[in-house]
Amino acid sequence: MKNFNHIESIYWVFTQLCNDHCDHCYNLSGPQGERISEEDCLAIITNLPDSANRIILSGGEPLADKKTLYMILDHLKEKYANKTQIMLQTNGDLLNEEILDTLIKKGVTRFDIASIDRYHKAAGGRLMLLAELFDSRGVNGDEKEPLIRKENYLNSFPLSWGYWGANEELWLGGNWARGRAMQKNIWMKNPDHNFCSILSGAIGFLNGGDNIPQEISIQLWKINPCCPGTKDALGDARTDKITEVLKKVANDPIFKMLDEGNPYKMGESIGVTEEYARKRCGELKNVCLWCDEFFDKHYDIKTLKSK
Repeated sequence: MKNFNHIESIYWVFTQLCNDHCDHCYNLSGPQGERISEEDCLAIITNLPDSANRIILSGGEPLADKKTLYMILDHLKEKYANKTQIMLQTNGDLLNEEILDTLIKKGVTRFDIASIDRYHKAAGGRLMLLAELFDSRGVNGDEKEPLIRKENYLNSFPLSWGYWGANEELWLGGNWARGRAMQKNIWMKNPDHNFCSILSGAIGFLNGGDNIPQEISIQLWKINPCCPGTKDALGDARTDKITEVLKKVANDPIFKMLDEGNPYKMGESIGVTEEYARKRCGELKNVCLWCDEFFDKHYDIKTLKSK
């Protein structure tokens, strides 16, 4: 069996506290967003695998929970030394010279500004200011999207930054049938959009691939194969070792299909046909909603048994 004591990529939403309140937010982040305690964060760090190529810290807005962020960075540095690339996803609203200097000192080597769109408060209005700020600290902006190119986080970790934003074809796509996007009815109703098969979907969460990192998602404490998450979490990172959680599902035919990015076939081993899955996906208009229904009606994640 694969040794899950090493994971290529860990995406951790450690807070849902945010200075903004975006209509498209899939995890209901905002000024009253959910948080977990520093003690919980420390427990999660203890339960992370022994080695990782990169850890992406996100929110919410990480800088809205700055004290917790700094504590996490200190303990990640203690656990992984300089062998892991630490990446920060931020809307950039709260970033200034002093904070940037502190983040670099604490080990962040990659900054991603995920707010260059009409849904965020500043709507990209700070982009040039941020570009000047990063340039003043020698943070390279040539590599806009390092998330898929493995050489950018497997080998060396030069300071860099990039940016993107929400759009109807992707970040309002398969995964945003969640949270405030559902409440505001702005999720993409396209049953042919298989978010599971692209980066941040479940594809590769066990084995990775040539162009897709082996990446798991932790939403606060919930261990998931993808960013939007399955109906129930695979485990609780406050109490469960990530390694053991992945070992538990590694040979399960349901999760092997998700690892292949194919939610339409995940139920075949228990008699839920691909034909039926595609029919329901079409009726629900969204692949993530089909995934929710599958785990709600057909398969119990906790027991790994059909219902």
